Amino acid sequence: MNRETSTTNITSNNKQQTTNEIIKTTNAAAPLGAYPHARKVGNLLFISGIGSRSAVDNKIPGLELDEAGNIVKYDIEAECHSVFANVKAVLEASGSSWDKMVDVTVFLTNMKNDFPIYNKIYGEYFKDVEACRTTVEIKSLPTPICIELKVIATID
Repeated sequence: MNRETSTTNITSNNKQQTTNEIIKTTNAAAPLGAYPHARKVGNLLFISGIGSRSAVDNKIPGLELDEAGNIVKYDIEAECHSVFANVKAVLEASGSSWDKMVDVTVFLTNMKNDFPIYNKIYGEYFKDVEACRTTVEIKSLPTPICIELKVIATID
């Protein structure tokens, strides 16, 4: 398992200790800023926004840009599979698993065109998970991806 972690014990008012662990992995695309892939707090795992960039070469599957960097073509289906693979990699690097997700927030940049395809693929991946889900449309994401997930999961 490729992961880097740091652990800090936090003492609460009732003197119970909770483990607080930072998770970074090379098996998912690198974060774009000063934040980890995930953070464990007690038996909860909070995963930062994860996009569809490849962990291997940082490319976005199915994306074509013009000379000015504008999106000419993108592939929501390819990006869905890629973002789900990145989330799975972070879950596993954190000691959790796909079936332990409890809350998923999905950000799409084109709800009208992409929701039907995304929703179908989501249904295939999440049919047995039963996680709560919120899907919102946003104007853009930090890179020219069309989907990003924010996840909360449990750890046994």
